[in-house]
Amino acid sequence: MAKVSILIPARNEPWLAKTIDDIFTKATGEIEVIVILDGYWPDPILQDRPNLTLVHRTEPQGMRAGLNSSAAIATGQYIMKVDAHCMFGEGFDEELQKDNRCEYNWLVVPSRWSLNAEQWSRNYGPIEYDYVTYPYLPDNQFGDGLHGKKWLGEHGNGKSLRPAEYFWKERARTDIKIDDIQTWQGSCWFMHRQRFFDLGGMDMQFTNIHQEAQELGFKTWLSGGRLVVNKHTWYAHWHKPSAQRGYRLSIRAMRETQSRSTWYWMNNKWPGQTRKIEWFIEHFWPIPGWPENWPEEKIKYETEHPYSYE
Repeated sequence: MAKVSILIPARNEPWLAKTIDDIFTKATGEIEVIVILDGYWPDPILQDRPNLTLVHRTEPQGMRAGLNSSAAIATGQYIMKVDAHCMFGEGFDEELQKDNRCEYNWLVVPSRWSLNAEQWSRNYGPIEYDYVTYPYLPDNQFGDGLHGKKWLGEHGNGKSLRPAEYFWKERARTDIKIDDIQTWQGSCWFMHRQRFFDLGGMDMQFTNIHQEAQELGFKTWLSGGRLVVNKHTWYAHWHKPSAQRGYRLSIRAMRETQSRSTWYWMNNKWPGQTRKIEWFIEHFWPIPGWPENWPEEKIKYETEHPYSYE
């Protein structure tokens, strides 16, 4: 098996030490862990390890800069980005790459569970299927823009759901272990290191901590690649309370980023794409919340809300 470089951009993270310990405990192949300490020092102090690299930034530079700089010094054939508050399945590093489960132009996501950080145990899951929201339709949870949203059952109202409704697609496709997905939550992903640079790394024109999954997912699909979930392994992610988030955006900055991201992808502005956004939509059609006449609605919206990013 090839070496895996695990990249962790971190800012004010209470579970960073537990996450690193879990990685070294669960990995079964050759790994290195590179942590970007973005404007802070961790407490408790991290255990010294020969294959753990800590990069301290006096001034925080953001998630995108952290990913680009850690990937630049990584030495593995593969890179795996993880949030600093995650738990992993045994042998996750080898399960993600063996048996051609990560071809060169693929972006791979393990099955995601919810993490009970205090008990360091899996809570509920797996959560494997999200869809891209229609960017011109305001949503109570996310506002407008391109987001990943849970694919609920036919009768799910988003408020009070039975487990069968929340996980219906996971249960309907249990036997498909490598499956196409539109997008994901963004807290963990795996790919060939050189492929990351082929795609241009993380684009610094976007706000430094928002729309990560949309950027990498669209770059992968629209360049002729494939975004998949690998159900042979898993990770569990702790959802931070808003008050404890180290990387934060103002509402204004978030909306600006969402608007720019929508304009950028929906108008085929990325120079590296060989497929248009229309291909992506057709590939996954029907998509919840997208009207049949979405091209006409898009033109109407952009006429009424012109962008000026070029």
